[in-house]
Amino acid sequence: MIISGGENVYSAEVENAISTMPGVAEVAVIGVPDERWGERVHAIVVPKQGSALTADALMEHCRGQIAGYKCPRSVDIRDTPLPLSGAGKVLKRELREPYWQGFTRGVN
Repeated sequence: MIISGGENVYSAEVENAISTMPGVAEVAVIGVPDERWGERVHAIVVPKQGSALTADALMEHCRGQIAGYKCPRSVDIRDTPLPLSGAGKVLKRELREPYWQGFTRGVN
């Protein structure tokens, strides 16, 4: 769960909204540090082969699916697959790590 400005945002809900967009192969949603809100919603997306996704298009798609405060404020589009555990779950801890370096706790 991501707590942004006192609002609870469930990453699964945002991931489900993003995954309905044509051209999305994989998606993970994490909370990253934000000076004003504590955390902000951040999406990491792997497009399908040959698909040309943009961060703006993804954010606009989300605005039509979920409440505004749940929409990603930032998006990374990457070519490499998301890291998975042996059971096939996305390793969000590994995705969060670069954003939270230098912080003593996992919530800002």
